[in-house]
Amino acid sequence: MANGDHRTVNKNLLHHPDSVFNQPPPLEEYNLFESDCALKEAVQREGGGWIDAEAREFGELLGKPETIHLGVLANRVTPELRTHDRYGNRIDEVEYHPAYHQLMRLGVERRTHSLPWIDSRPGVHVARAALVMLRHQVDEGTSCPLTMTFAAIPSLRLQPELATEWEPLALSSTYDPRPVRAAQKSGVLFGMGMTERQGGSDVRANTTLAEPVNKGGNEYIVTGHKWFCSAPMCDAFLVLAQAPAGLTCFLLPRWAPDGTRNAFHLLRLKDKLGNRSNASSEVEFRRASVRLVGEEGRGIATIMEMVRHTRLDCVLGSAASMRKAVAEATHHAAYRSAFGRLLIDQPLMQNVLADLCLESEAATTFALRLARAFDRAPEDAHEQKFARVATAIAKYWITKRTPAVVAEALECLGGNGYVEESPLPRLYRDAPLNSLWEGAGNVQCLDVLRAMQKDPGTVEAIRQELSSASSFNSIFDAFVESLISTKQIGFNEEFGARWFVERMALALQAAVLIRSGNPQIADIFCHARLTRNPGLTFGNLRSKQGVALLLERARPKVQKG
Repeated sequence: MANGDHRTVNKNLLHHPDSVFNQPPPLEEYNLFESDCALKEAVQREGGGWIDAEAREFGELLGKPETIHLGVLANRVTPELRTHDRYGNRIDEVEYHPAYHQLMRLGVERRTHSLPWIDSRPGVHVARAALVMLRHQVDEGTSCPLTMTFAAIPSLRLQPELATEWEPLALSSTYDPRPVRAAQKSGVLFGMGMTERQGGSDVRANTTLAEPVNKGGNEYIVTGHKWFCSAPMCDAFLVLAQAPAGLTCFLLPRWAPDGTRNAFHLLRLKDKLGNRSNASSEVEFRRASVRLVGEEGRGIATIMEMVRHTRLDCVLGSAASMRKAVAEATHHAAYRSAFGRLLIDQPLMQNVLADLCLESEAATTFALRLARAFDRAPEDAHEQKFARVATAIAKYWITKRTPAVVAEALECLGGNGYVEESPLPRLYRDAPLNSLWEGAGNVQCLDVLRAMQKDPGTVEAIRQELSSASSFNSIFDAFVESLISTKQIGFNEEFGARWFVERMALALQAAVLIRSGNPQIADIFCHARLTRNPGLTFGNLRSKQGVALLLERARPKVQKG
């Protein structure tokens, strides 16, 4: 029996209106890192073990009730737009609750926006991934500007003079939210603007126009709009606009070269389903000053350097959301009794919970393997090809699975999970976001097909990754043989792209689990996900074998209560 017997109740209290029993304590006063076996093991296995001490300290801080409450406040008291001051001057500012700024400061001081660009140790992307996944479980909204700042650096470096000017401030470990010129600040943040009303993901349909100030120079004037611009109080943005040679990437600072506010006008804030701590805006550029990034006409290639890294964080964030949902569900079940037994001791609930734990482990394990590919890609051709295609595969699959995991976890709490005082409703509203950000599901699947058709090296990278796990599990071997024997790996027609990418995602998750050193968990995954008739909902495990192990690995260890 977990956490003691909560079924013994003083009969004198049964009819007292103020008596409270059979209610779990809040999930707080626990170490988010120490309680996550899958994450701890993956960090070591993938080469980022040197971050353990910091991750442990950070996990302890994030599990404190006062830190958890910051996430509650930042989402309850949402950002407010102020287009003008009281005198009628245009200011285009967004006001946030102080909790938002405290959460941002936590992320910046822990270098979640900068670590791979300031630390040359092996496994630095893996180390950062651990910190990102921990912080994300307290608040998703503040992850957005931190991610965009992290991801902007590779694109910025394509224009060396801009990198020299902006990179030191972007990589600063000081959070400075003041709306002043970058030269007056101790740290800056980056955003991005790609999509427009008429195009969405089809950025080639963009109509925002860029006019060169001087022929052959790198200064331009842009006129147009962006339909989605998240974290609009960032200090600079990478935006796409149509230049004479075609779609081009530009850096748009909040302040113009002459020291005045740039013509970057906020129209309104989006009233979003979730991600409420993070402002997302519609913006207009009315002859705003910008500077060229990369080559004119190669805007998509330039900004894709940023997109590739934001997609990695979509995977990390979704895996973190799964982890948070599973932690809440297993914690609740360990304390809540129904029909004479703790929920966690009831066979059908064990099946549901273990299936959720399995999905979360597979997501975390795959996400950290992907982070290792980012670490090794600069020197290893296989890892570079693997990262190119596996990022889109993981982004498609893990972000798609998150809403289902969160919904099932919410159901484990019953009505207690459906009220706003529970963290589950916020998780539920946030869950679909990462499947939309940086290209929705169809975009990811088509990107996988395009990459494999264009570069046979990506196909070989997937083959090698799967082959490295062969001969350990017969179900896995048969599944991979079926996938590869079609002789169409990477060349499936568009209509079947989702089917194809889903099967590759499952095969890659299984391969990583097989190599992870937990054969029992890998075996459960192969039986549950790779067989001919897998269940379509959680709670369809065929055997009790390994269930106790999954639950023990996932359930958070609360220090008091």
